[in-house]
Amino acid sequence: MGNELLIGLVSVSDRAAAGVYEDRGIPALREWFGAALASPWRMESRLIADEQPLIERTLVELADAVGCHLVVTTGGTGPAPRDVTPEATLAVAQRVLPGFGEQMRQVSLKYVPTAILSRQIGAVRGSTLILNLPGQPKAIKETLDGIFAAVPYCLDLIGGPYVETNEEVVKAFRPRSAQRPAAG
Repeated sequence: MGNELLIGLVSVSDRAAAGVYEDRGIPALREWFGAALASPWRMESRLIADEQPLIERTLVELADAVGCHLVVTTGGTGPAPRDVTPEATLAVAQRVLPGFGEQMRQVSLKYVPTAILSRQIGAVRGSTLILNLPGQPKAIKETLDGIFAAVPYCLDLIGGPYVETNEEVVKAFRPRSAQRPAAG
């Protein structure tokens, strides 16, 4: 279990949390990680409303109580008044990693000009990396395809398990000095 990656998946949506429509964020995340990760992993998922105190409590619970190495949120990153996921993340984070937000927007700009409206961020709480992704399944996949190469090394640096990926989906990048010999 010590080498197992624990991922918190959080879908932030008033309507999905209220049962108005089916959440598509968590299934999209589960599918992407299922294809991308070669290392053992498991997940804890939460479907919650766009309420900043609730998002903050959920992030703290997943990082501090559950012990997730990675927490990925989907939804709540736009400019609408109810979109408060970045504010909640910043409220509980100890460090911001601006490169993640910059790269997520850069990736999305290849597909839609409205990516400049996104406020996605990456941050660290203790030894947990928190990433705010867009809400649509297609955008979730595109964004993870574009940023995840850096995530395993980031997890190494903050005390997480050594994560290996399926290179046909995404090839993890580590400096030569941080690479481990291939198992076998």
